[in-house]
Parts: sequence; C-alpha cells; structure tokens
Amino acid sequence: MVLCAVILLGLVGAIDDARPLGAGPRLVLQIAVAILVVAAIPPELRIVYWLPVWLERALVLLGAVWFINLVNFMDGIDWMSVAEIVPLTAGLTIFGLMGELPRDATVVAAGLFGAILGFAPFNRPVARLFLGDVGSLPVGLLLAWMLVLLATKGHFAAAILLPLYYLADATITLLHRFKRGAPITEAHRDHFYQRAVDSGYGIYRIVGAVFTINLVLVLLALASTLSPSTAYQLVLLAFGCAGVGIVLRNFQAAVARGAR
Repeated sequence: MVLCAVILLGLVGAIDDARPLGAGPRLVLQIAVAILVVAAIPPELRIVYWLPVWLERALVLLGAVWFINLVNFMDGIDWMSVAEIVPLTAGLTIFGLMGELPRDATVVAAGLFGAILGFAPFNRPVARLFLGDVGSLPVGLLLAWMLVLLATKGHFAAAILLPLYYLADATITLLHRFKRGAPITEAHRDHFYQRAVDSGYGIYRIVGAVFTINLVLVLLALASTLSPSTAYQLVLLAFGCAGVGIVLRNFQAAVARGAR
C-alpha cells in the first residue's frame, strides 16, 4: 500500500510539474495517498495510547499531508533537500539497525539515503538536476511514513527531532503568511532560508548551517534512546528547539542586514 501510494504521488507530481494542478485537486490527491499510508500502519502500533484510535490516525493523516507539502516547500534552493534528507535518512537507518524500525522501513531509509547521495553532485550549486514535485512529494510521504513508524516504537521525541528544522521553518512561515492574510497555497519566497538567500547570504553558508543543525538533531534523537524519562526527552527537545532557533535567528539577522 505504501509503494502504491508513493507511485501515485509521483505521478501526481509529474503531472503537476508538466501542467500545474489547482490547489484543490492536488490536496485531494495528497489526502488520498496519505490515507493509503495510514491504512498500512498495523492497528496495534500506537503513538499516544490514551487517544482514541480514530483521533490518533486522523492526526497522523494530517501530519502526513503536511509533511508531503513541507518537503516540497523547503526544496527551494540547490542542495537544501540534500542537507535535510541525508542526515535524516542516515538517522533513520541507524535506528533501523538498532531494531527500532521495521526491516522494510530500514531498507527504504538506507535506499533513500543512498539515492540522495547520488543526487547530490547533480544538485550542487549551480544545479543541473532538481527534485521537482515528482521527487519531493514521494520523498515527503516516505519520510512521514518512517517517522510515524519510529514514533510507534516509543521514540516520539526522536521522530520530532529528526525533521525539526524543516518543521520549524515551514510551519512558522505558514503561520506568518496566514496571519498576514497572504495566500498559503501559492508559491512564495518567505521561508527563512529563502529570504536569507535573497538578502545576499551565500547558499553554501545556508545549506552548511542546515546540514550542521541536522547532524546535531540526529545526535539528540539517538541520545533520546538512552532513557525513557519524560523529563529527559523534554530536555533533548528543548536543546533541539534552541539549536534550530539559533539557525533561524541567524537567517533572520541576514535578512535584517540586507534590508539596511
């Protein structure tokens, strides 16, 4: 079911790349493939046991659709997806080798890690090859699926830490646009990293900062396996949020300097 969902989403992305679809049809198709993935998760695998199953699965569905889109949103400059996906999939592969992911998900994580490494030389600035919707949408779906499986293994903090930079940049940007009344379904250049680029901050500095914070987040995610203590998990999440906040603040400072 996951494979079918990925293929269908890849086809949707290919169509959208060739002839842009409207926001409504695109969202409906994304929800449909996300439903397939959520349905493929065994019912005994839970993340929050005190929630009703239907509510938990609805939240997972919402999160999967958001993750599909945020990976697409964040693929806005050369090497940005490489800086995010390589550390994230490396971390997921390590979790899999530790027995904290199912074998099929571990194989997918390792395969995606290798695929993005192979893609990296062609996407190096100035890029000759791009993910496009046909690449970024299925990658987002696969990452969402693997992160959900990681969370069902009791590693909720790790599942948040691994993609935390993408979650923070994309979500904060969306909320800012919503607050300003700007269209949230249209293409834009309001992400922290995009505004930093437009203000003269070098691409290599940006992707280097994102890659570095992602390595830190992987280490924090792996450290979360050392103790199940809620306080310990919250401390690690706080460290992760602080690190991501520093990166976003530096990008914002670059924007302020460019404005002057």
